[in-house]
Amino acid sequence: MRLTLVAAVLCCTMPYHCDAQKTSSPFNNPLEVAFGDPYVIYDDATARYYMYGTGGARHGFAAYSSADLVNWQNEGQVYHAGNENGWSDSTAAWGGAYWAPEVYRHNGKFYLFYSAQWKDNPNKELENFRIGVAVADKPTGPFVDLQSRPVFDPGYPIIDANVYFAEDGRVFLYYSRCCYKHPVESEVADWAKQKGWFDEIEESWVYGVELKPDFSGVIGEPVLLLRPPVTMDDTQAEWESRSVTSREVNRRWTEGSFTFKHGDTYYMMYSANHFAGENYAVGYATAKHPLGPYTKASNNPVLEKNTGRGGEVTGTGHNSVVFLPDGRMLCVYHGRTKKTGDDRVVFIDEMQIDSNGILTVLGPTTGR
Repeated sequence: MRLTLVAAVLCCTMPYHCDAQKTSSPFNNPLEVAFGDPYVIYDDATARYYMYGTGGARHGFAAYSSADLVNWQNEGQVYHAGNENGWSDSTAAWGGAYWAPEVYRHNGKFYLFYSAQWKDNPNKELENFRIGVAVADKPTGPFVDLQSRPVFDPGYPIIDANVYFAEDGRVFLYYSRCCYKHPVESEVADWAKQKGWFDEIEESWVYGVELKPDFSGVIGEPVLLLRPPVTMDDTQAEWESRSVTSREVNRRWTEGSFTFKHGDTYYMMYSANHFAGENYAVGYATAKHPLGPYTKASNNPVLEKNTGRGGEVTGTGHNSVVFLPDGRMLCVYHGRTKKTGDDRVVFIDEMQIDSNGILTVLGPTTGR
């Protein structure tokens, strides 16, 4: 069922022409799903895909389901912050900041990892984000928090949980330390200050840490895995600094990571630049161990706005990956078009890794 449906969707649409003004897509990009930070899983029991994301629910998360990755059905709200173990503050900034949900099937249960504002906030911090985990018997919930607190407290705000289940049975949690109150010295920061644009540049960094088997906490100390470039001659500096060099905002992000293994190599995809701006884009890094060290790819970014090539898509980022039974990979991400305006909507495009380990995303594409 799963292979037949997806193959039928893909085979009728090739080839792609990503530089054209109006490109064809097997998924009718953008989808009619107004999510940011989309994440998709497949459930064998129901023979359906389930998509979770930021938005679509008040003080919690909604889900959509599909049998073919093209037609999506709204399943309603699957997580409510006010559940019996809720630890978040729905009255805090951004409506409690219920962001970036990801769901994993593990030992017959479904676990939802997400970011939100923690109600334990004695210093009244504007950004007091932490990561929680909730559990359900079905992909449509209802999800209930495992405990009445976040997974752990590193002492600074964190978002964008991603979980990797290693072959040896260990589980790793990846997250992004927020830019909030995190000014960093760099040549880009010095340059922006000399121009009189910004007095300081705040940054977000991606960390990884081992999770306890029952997800009740972490094992050991977090390891810094990715950060924006320190020097301006770094090959990654141009694309990862566009929010600063365009005078958009005094922040450089490294966030929205997604880690998977291909062959004997670990790939970590990540997003840089302002999530609300046109320069949001995706790169990747590789390593030989889940906790690195990671080396950023020379062909970054692998997904970015196409308006410079006659297209209409901007703000492409915070992706996840769907692995098809025939070995193909799909990149699921959010973006914006002229028609959708400031609203983030979901796109799905094919993704490839060649014999040299080079990852490419065949997008962004649009089409009806």
